[in-house]
Amino acid sequence: MGVFHLPLETIYLYTLIIAGSLTLLILFFQDVFHGVSEAIPVSFVNPTLILSFLTIFSASGYIGEISTPLSHPVIALLSFVLSVFLVSLLYFFILVPLSSAEGSLVYRESDLKGRIGRVITSVPKDGYGEVIIEGIGGAISKSAVSFDQEQIQYGTAVLVIDVKDGVLFVTPHEPI
Repeated sequence: MGVFHLPLETIYLYTLIIAGSLTLLILFFQDVFHGVSEAIPVSFVNPTLILSFLTIFSASGYIGEISTPLSHPVIALLSFVLSVFLVSLLYFFILVPLSSAEGSLVYRESDLKGRIGRVITSVPKDGYGEVIIEGIGGAISKSAVSFDQEQIQYGTAVLVIDVKDGVLFVTPHEPI
């Protein structure tokens, strides 16, 4: 059986090559295609999903045609079911979590409460010093005042008690 006077194996193989190549192009030029997809109002028309479906469908169809004695419609049906299943897994376990992942290193000042930092400019009794707080995303350097109105020397570990108007209120911290 063939379509356009070509055997089905050849059609599956051509589809696999074209869909796989387009998938790689979308992977490399994702930002350009993201802008184009914003213009399309339908949310389920995702080029990544469509091309993944075509790639899996054609690959499993090609393998089924060359390696099993099943009939052409059965192979097409099994390929369809397999590709729907795998593309659903791709969508729900990879694409949805990636789209909702936080993409920035922005922090709120309230997130600094309770963090441990180190004094890099001594904090006088009634003045300002500077504290650095190191984390996974980098280091944050902020102005600081003493919460207990006592002098805090350079290099001392401090605990952030409060944050007001971008200034940390800190107290010396002794690890347990």
